[in-house]
Amino acid sequence: MIKLNYLFVLGSTLLLIGCTEQSKQVTQKPIKSNDVISIQQQGTFAVGGTVKKSPGEFDPIAHGAFNPSNQSNVGQTLHGDHASVLYQIPTEPRNLPLVFWHGYGQSMRTWQSTPDGREGFQSIFLKKRFPVYLLDQPRRGLAGQSSAPKTIEARTEDQLWFGIFRMGEGVNFYPDIQFSKDPEALNQFFRRSTPDTGPLSINLNIDAVTALFEKIGEGILVTHSHSGGQGWSTALKNDRIKAIVAYEPGSNFIFPDNDIPDPIAYVGGTLSAKGIPAEEFKKLTKIPIVIYYGDYIPETEVENPGQDQWRAALRMAKKWTKAVNDAGGDVSLVVLPEIGIKGNTHFPMSDLNNQQIADLMYDWLKEKELN
Repeated sequence: MIKLNYLFVLGSTLLLIGCTEQSKQVTQKPIKSNDVISIQQQGTFAVGGTVKKSPGEFDPIAHGAFNPSNQSNVGQTLHGDHASVLYQIPTEPRNLPLVFWHGYGQSMRTWQSTPDGREGFQSIFLKKRFPVYLLDQPRRGLAGQSSAPKTIEARTEDQLWFGIFRMGEGVNFYPDIQFSKDPEALNQFFRRSTPDTGPLSINLNIDAVTALFEKIGEGILVTHSHSGGQGWSTALKNDRIKAIVAYEPGSNFIFPDNDIPDPIAYVGGTLSAKGIPAEEFKKLTKIPIVIYYGDYIPETEVENPGQDQWRAALRMAKKWTKAVNDAGGDVSLVVLPEIGIKGNTHFPMSDLNNQQIADLMYDWLKEKELN
């Protein structure tokens, strides 16, 4: 692998090679910073995945021309179901890299820059000399090649997600919200959503991220929302995950099969936990874990579905934290308003105070001697 030594001004997190002047134009204002990041190595790769093969023998003469109206797949293969990874390694890197895994309907853009054009966690932690790996899980974003078909629906549901992500109700922001109220920031946020290009497969995602850690070695897994529960399941399969930072996990909580809590009802659904053998569950006690939840999560049932489902998730997370710690583990659960940090949405890494949120994570890593 070729090693590069470049200084990166934080107005751009990627080295763009061979760009024309026209392609350098951006619609947002560039990130401004006097800081520089020295990158010794960067690149992209795919990891995990499957190969699908059609029966028969490929004939390069008979089947070698591309003709969508009469295309033969005889004897041909399709490489899909992998994760796509972007990595950057700074000069004088810390020992353990950070692996960032996005949530539902999202991609690695969650961690890159904020919707209003400020530094994201990618740049923030590169400045702290952590190698960073950003991934798109299988059948999502840059890893969109799927071995199984799916119909993608063009549904008008921005306001639904505005509520579920606890930005506000309808089109109205919550008071004192940490998310930028610039209309262009919200426009950019909505345009980050990306659909699944194939059926969602938890096992496929776990296998791909497991393969990533097998490739890069020991590291720290940082999850968001839907990837939270998947992250814990990945840690059960791979002892190279040395810690987990989970932002607002919302599903796939796993418990010892002899101590599964009752399902928790919320407006519009029910949150249930999964059981695994107690001995397997104890693997989660071997690594430190921290969980962060933001603001606008009620303590009791409310009529607002966007808030009430997070009441259920936080309640389940508290039960899960106790279960791991009672088994001898080291889980910290931090509700940001309870420590004086208010106004955060479901995307604290994108909020106006994301530097403060990143510092909180860094302090925890330092406390656990993972920095």
